[in-house]
Amino acid sequence: MTAAVVVTPVEGKADLKAFIDLPKRLFTGHKGYVAHLDTERREAFSPKKNPLFKHVEVGFFLARRAGRVVGRITAQVDRAYLERYGDDTGHFGCLVAEDDPAIFAALLAAAEQWLSARGMRRVTGPFSLSVNEEVGLQVWGFNSRPMLLVPYDPPYAGSRVEQCGFAKIKDVFSYDYDVQNAPETIGAKLLARAGFAGRVRARTANMKMFDAEVRTLVGIFNDAWSDNWGFVPFTQAEIDHAAKAFGPVIVPELAVFVEVDDEAVAFIVALTNLSEAVAEFNGGLSPVNLLKLVWRMRFAGVGSTRVPLMGVKKKYRNHPLMGAGLAMMAIDHLRANGKRLGKTSAELGWILEDNKATNNIIRSVGGVHYKTHRIYEKMLG
Repeated sequence: MTAAVVVTPVEGKADLKAFIDLPKRLFTGHKGYVAHLDTERREAFSPKKNPLFKHVEVGFFLARRAGRVVGRITAQVDRAYLERYGDDTGHFGCLVAEDDPAIFAALLAAAEQWLSARGMRRVTGPFSLSVNEEVGLQVWGFNSRPMLLVPYDPPYAGSRVEQCGFAKIKDVFSYDYDVQNAPETIGAKLLARAGFAGRVRARTANMKMFDAEVRTLVGIFNDAWSDNWGFVPFTQAEIDHAAKAFGPVIVPELAVFVEVDDEAVAFIVALTNLSEAVAEFNGGLSPVNLLKLVWRMRFAGVGSTRVPLMGVKKKYRNHPLMGAGLAMMAIDHLRANGKRLGKTSAELGWILEDNKATNNIIRSVGGVHYKTHRIYEKMLG
């Protein structure tokens, strides 16, 4: 007989290590997977170091069979989300398990029970650990290149989640963009037709005013995305933490602002794909690996990038010409800078499947849909 699956909360350093190590054990060798750095994961999961925990309560769980770790999951209650939507919805994330329906069922049941005990009537996810971090469960494009901040899941995971009563609520798309060969957009023509020729300019980030630039970017983001499904604004503490954490993968030339009459109204930012730089580290950052990482980031170069954030302020976004024109101008400037720096590709994502305007813009400038992640929901009894 098969031993029962037992799910328990993560307690202590040994459990946390097992929680972090499980994806490496299951997925190393899969084409679409590269392990996070262990040091980064420990910080992300630390209430003392990650300011997300100031408004998100998280339960961490491990599944064991005959004493062997076979799965993991988190359950989250985000007070900022609840204050905004008031719909008694909790979330799950960090779901990793061996291909066994009993393991998935036990993990998801544990998350559901934890959320129900805190008054939640609905669960959505996966979000690891929030909607502003890793989003969705991969359901298509499994052999695509690994990418910073984009979760990898094996082909069996989606069906196992659905067998537990979860249904799709949204798909989010990621696009592959050929930096070297993508055509110039019609952004400048659209802006000229709108009567804004000479009033619009693109510029790169001024790293001497880094804090102010970050505030400008987040201000545009919070305005542009405020009506987006599931949106939760960044807190100042999260902004400061992210700016520090992502400093090593920020290239000033790949952070672009577009200004109208000297007001920054649109932006796009591409981050160096850390997953490419650490592909063979298996999460470890030994002294030798650290030297390799520094060399690759500073000298050898990393060809791939990811565009996790872009936006146009609402007052221009809905204009029939300005919204697309500003977005395309930002993309053109980013592409030109990336090409000059020797970047080969960019992943643009995630984009909600029903965000027709953004999907159309990205496709029109040469983006090719190559990954899909799914967000699920379930009502709690």
